[in-house]
Amino acid sequence: MPVPVDHAPIRTSLLRDTVHDRLRDAIVDGTLAPGEVVRDTELAAWLGVSRTPVREALLRLGESGLVRAAPGRSTVVAEIDLDEVREAHAVVVAMHRLAVSEAVARLTDDDLDRMRAANERFSDALASRDTAAALSADDDFHAVAVEAAGNRAVATVLAQFTPVVRRLERRRFASHAAVESVALHARLVAACAARDADAAAEVAFRTWQNLADLIPDAQPDQQETP
Repeated sequence: MPVPVDHAPIRTSLLRDTVHDRLRDAIVDGTLAPGEVVRDTELAAWLGVSRTPVREALLRLGESGLVRAAPGRSTVVAEIDLDEVREAHAVVVAMHRLAVSEAVARLTDDDLDRMRAANERFSDALASRDTAAALSADDDFHAVAVEAAGNRAVATVLAQFTPVVRRLERRRFASHAAVESVALHARLVAACAARDADAAAEVAFRTWQNLADLIPDAQPDQQETP
């Protein structure tokens, strides 16, 4: 497997999480392509770590459905399965709605300012057609409410299933849906500032539900291919 050579070795006390996050991001952004064989020795050399945290990361990625492995067979990056994306999307929508409803009473003025700043970055990235920056800003925006809610179960579920949704979203990024999200983000901040938990939760639901338009119709045995 040809691996990238543009990353410096990892030097951090949170080695396992860092390795996992780097590999997850490489799968989501397509650096590691669907169907590609991934070998722990090559990944370890790329990241500048031992094979142990890489193996642990691959196990976690398997639980998220981002890689596939079978006894005696190679580990491969999972193809994008549309049924799995739909299932993950439904979970992500529900979790963000819950997170916002729990966060509204806890959000500070600084939190609201962080959301506004992230939405500005999101809008700017859309204007420059920078999909990676747009999705990063979108993650930052929604992370504020998730963090404020303080619900570890919600955060854990989102960490597992959001990458499944983001893989397809990155490939099929639709400008019209994204532009609408800028306005929905602004409405969400306004509802949170007004301490209207019901309204904020409904806007959060609508924001994430819009991603359903990016999931193509397909027969159960069809998969999204590169």
